[in-house]
Amino acid sequence: MMNFSNIPEFRKELKQLGKKYRSLPGDLREFCKVVSAEPLPLGNSKRFYIIKKDNAKAGALFIVKARLSCKYLKKKPVLRIVYCYFEQERRIEFIELYHKNDKENENRARIDNYLKLVSR
Repeated sequence: MMNFSNIPEFRKELKQLGKKYRSLPGDLREFCKVVSAEPLPLGNSKRFYIIKKDNAKAGALFIVKARLSCKYLKKKPVLRIVYCYFEQERRIEFIELYHKNDKENENRARIDNYLKLVSR
């Protein structure tokens, strides 16, 4: 069974985007079901991209960026979600959520800071 958590910055982004896209909480739950069903929640298509792989003290971890489908947005998925998959713990922690029109790429500084915290 996969466990899910998130960091405060992600919760803030989810709250802000959830006001604009009302289906977002349900879409995120559906996303969690999809990645839980995968043998490895790293994706098997162009909708997922491994940003970084790191061998921390607690085992391998992967930083992954994925496209998040939103029922509210009828067009192609323009929401992006960044998460860390802890292989040994079978746990995912959400790091960032953004709309592709608001920013082009993930926040690398946030990811680096996150990795510093979890690598201790």
